[in-house]
Amino acid sequence: MKALRWHGVKDLRLENITEPQPEQGQVKIKVQWCGICGSDLHEYTAGPIFIPAQDPHPLTGEKAPIVMGHEFSGQVVEVGEGVTRFQVGDRVVVEPIYACGHCEACKQGRYNLCDKMGFLGLAGGGGGFSEYVTAAESMLHPIPESISYEQGALVEPSAVALHAVRQSKLKVGDTAAVFGAGPIGLLVIEALKASGASDIYVVELSKERKAKAEELGAIVIDPTEYNVVEEIHRRTQGGVNVAYEVTGVPRVLQQAIDSTRIGGELMIVSIFEQEAPIMPNSVVMKERTVNGIIGYRDVFPAVISLMEKGFFPADKLVTKRIALDDVVEHGFEALLKEKNQVKILVKAE
Repeated sequence: MKALRWHGVKDLRLENITEPQPEQGQVKIKVQWCGICGSDLHEYTAGPIFIPAQDPHPLTGEKAPIVMGHEFSGQVVEVGEGVTRFQVGDRVVVEPIYACGHCEACKQGRYNLCDKMGFLGLAGGGGGFSEYVTAAESMLHPIPESISYEQGALVEPSAVALHAVRQSKLKVGDTAAVFGAGPIGLLVIEALKASGASDIYVVELSKERKAKAEELGAIVIDPTEYNVVEEIHRRTQGGVNVAYEVTGVPRVLQQAIDSTRIGGELMIVSIFEQEAPIMPNSVVMKERTVNGIIGYRDVFPAVISLMEKGFFPADKLVTKRIALDDVVEHGFEALLKEKNQVKILVKAE
């Protein structure tokens, strides 16, 4: 089958590899749509970050080259021995986190913080940029007929956004600021709306992404037109309750902290490629909190339920649909060069 594999920085290859077969407790999935994630892009431009390049991943036993893609939907085409919850024809999404089940984080139920945590599509085990994937039955979630396969491919990134909001101190009626209106930033807007935030401010440069944020109901602040911190404090009479950093740009981190009110909170959602200096006194003197999240846990069913109610709409967030044959040039490279792109979905055919 065709599959996109990471060999190194700026070295993604569409190759023919052996079609996977389900082992005990696994299902085989025909991939329908797979989204290109910001994490995928980081691996392409500056990896390895999550990809095991030198030593095999402790849970998958694999190292590069590995098949990429972890935001995908598909249909069950075969089930392995012992599978009881799914059958051929079921429509599913995969929660792609690998966890050991034995470390302290796993014992606490915080499997996304596992000492050996990895992602299917980044740490091995196959990936969504291929025709077929096998995955453990425990990693699957059913999607109803009311949710399209395209919409299903947004479940995984939407889970990141919803987890970020659920882990924050945000309460119904609170104000929020989102720094960065890329795919995850826009999904954070949706998660904030679902969680009852009042005014949602978005800091963004891109004309197209500003328009998307406004379409979703956010109040946009262009950092080329305003002193962002001063403007947020002016409009909120003292700062937002919670800010979410979703750019991964070092200089933005301090702005995000300073945009919050006394006792406010910053949630770091980005993965940073380099160090980001901050002034600790800006946290200390206002008794602010700085927190962070990685991935998600126990949130996929909630995301799917919210999608049934119209949140995280694919029709407003997906800007391009391409074939697997075009994934590098019209997918990864397009996201680097075309600032109007938000979420690109890849059809595995």
